Amino acid sequence: MKRGSSDHCLVVGIKKPRGMSSHDVVNRVRRVFGERRVGHTGTLDPLAEGVLPVCVGPATRLDPYLTGHDKTYVVRIAFGMSTDTDDAEGEVLRRGAVPAQLEDPVFAGLFLAGMVGPQKQLPPVYSAIKVDGKKAYEQARKGNIIDMTPREIEVYEARLVEVGKGYALPGAGSHAQEGEASDVEGASGSEWCDLPWWDVEFKVSKGTYIRSLARDAGIALDCPAHVAALKRTASGELRLDECVTLEALETEREAAAVDPVRLLGYRFAFADGPLAKRVSNGAVLRTDELPLFVRRKTRADIEMCACTAGVCESAEPPVDGEFASVIVQNKLAAIYQFDGAQKKWRVSCVFQKGVSRGSCV
Repeated sequence: MKRGSSDHCLVVGIKKPRGMSSHDVVNRVRRVFGERRVGHTGTLDPLAEGVLPVCVGPATRLDPYLTGHDKTYVVRIAFGMSTDTDDAEGEVLRRGAVPAQLEDPVFAGLFLAGMVGPQKQLPPVYSAIKVDGKKAYEQARKGNIIDMTPREIEVYEARLVEVGKGYALPGAGSHAQEGEASDVEGASGSEWCDLPWWDVEFKVSKGTYIRSLARDAGIALDCPAHVAALKRTASGELRLDECVTLEALETEREAAAVDPVRLLGYRFAFADGPLAKRVSNGAVLRTDELPLFVRRKTRADIEMCACTAGVCESAEPPVDGEFASVIVQNKLAAIYQFDGAQKKWRVSCVFQKGVSRGSCV
């Protein structure tokens, strides 16, 4: 199908397979919907698999509102070797002996507990961060020296899943089949690496590089380390079990849409009649015109409709700078921001077509 502009306006959660770049996934989604306006909201390296939110059509305007969410990963940190990319696909920089204590689950758990908390992190040289207007990884490939700046991040949780030894290096036949979710260790590789490893679940703030966490763990333990496998299991409110494979997307198409209101995580309001028209025109609204609702603490499958027990009116007044989602005819129609000084809601983003909330809401 020739790509162009379509009537599609939705967000889908993709189970990115190992071996594909995030851009490859975007191109595949473009072909499925025949829509050129497609973008992801958080890059995953080709080595990584898992949750990749993808916006289609005018919903791509949601990107700046969805990229700042916390994320959850399961990573395999392999010890005894470091690489220039801080993962198993890079060139080996250093090899070193692995202290016996690294194979002790008790020691591993205690060490990981010490990784929790706010900290400064130096991003990997091979990353998409721009330095002097140029992507760092492009400069690194040219052999240029790059001065990376540490950034503030936070590790909310670092939970040991398993300690083991030996894994398959990426190579011919090592990538999971496109569209299939795999265990963190991936499939059989072309070369067996007999190194000790930790499987760790990290819950982290936006901007955190798991490769840097693995690198820094190795430095702290005086043992070179790198990421052997990586799976993102959650991005904000989007979980892996809500995502679809690329093959499934070919069949499900619009039915694969996930609710952007829930993904945004803002309080929300409902509009109809004359108010809906004013919202579509981006009118400034009074506080009393936009009563806010919240989800009840209940099952995720009870979604947000004004007539269900899944929501209730919020008792808290709006705060300065707060965003709110506005729902019209069960679609996300706009995002408003509260002006505390003027006590007014001002439009931040309007979707004339409305962003689909999926078939289950």
